[in-house]
Amino acid sequence: MESRIHPTALISPDNVKIGKNVTIGPYAIIEENVTIGDGCIIKAHALVGARTTLGKNCRLFNGAVVGEIPQDLKYADEETETILGDNVIVREYCTIHRGTTDRWKTSIGNNVLIMAYCHIGHDCDIGNNVIIANSCNMGGHVEVGDFVIIGGAVPIHQFVKIGKHAFIAGGFRITKDVPPYIRASNTPLTYNGLNSVGLHRRGFPSEVINQIKHVYTKIYRSHMNVSHAVKEIKENNDLSPEVQDILDFIDESTREIGRASCRERV
Repeated sequence: MESRIHPTALISPDNVKIGKNVTIGPYAIIEENVTIGDGCIIKAHALVGARTTLGKNCRLFNGAVVGEIPQDLKYADEETETILGDNVIVREYCTIHRGTTDRWKTSIGNNVLIMAYCHIGHDCDIGNNVIIANSCNMGGHVEVGDFVIIGGAVPIHQFVKIGKHAFIAGGFRITKDVPPYIRASNTPLTYNGLNSVGLHRRGFPSEVINQIKHVYTKIYRSHMNVSHAVKEIKENNDLSPEVQDILDFIDESTREIGRASCRERV
């Protein structure tokens, strides 16, 4: 099926590749060196910046800006990129900025929903099947694992890492790393138990969920500091992949992980 391009859309003549069955709405702007995958819909007044790649079936709503230059004063127009996977939805007036020479790209995985008025800073790396609710503001270099859900109006400090399958409640700022599989809320951000509902919905076996519970009980309820708890857990030679994910995340954390809430339920 042929693509449908509104006559008022502004499309650069310089190396723009448009797939099949693409819709580009009124006054949309497509800059140079852009690739738009099959089935994408770019609505009115959206902007796709230079060196941006959209996977298949992406939807950019009115006023969305994807691939504009980063808000980094060191940026000197290097040829950095913005890459979106398949089935990414970017709602109204979101901004996603291209990378700097730190990572050379800002990347969004497959099947990601970014709700209205969010900002994704330069060099962020968003995994697959992520949901980011309205008005989340994400600094540069943030890493978000697969199946993470971030509530509305959450500010996220630069360089923060959020582990896979974590759930962040709305309205709470994130300044430290958030380990995988947990629920987090409160000010300052604390850990309020396992994301059990999400794990059950995604088909995790009960025995795996119980292993993850045991690990977080050791880390947050044993009265040991985190490094001692991790050392003791590692002494068990029979570690599941999920438990190893948790230990690797903590080992690689550069901003530390937060404390548990006194009311937390593991």
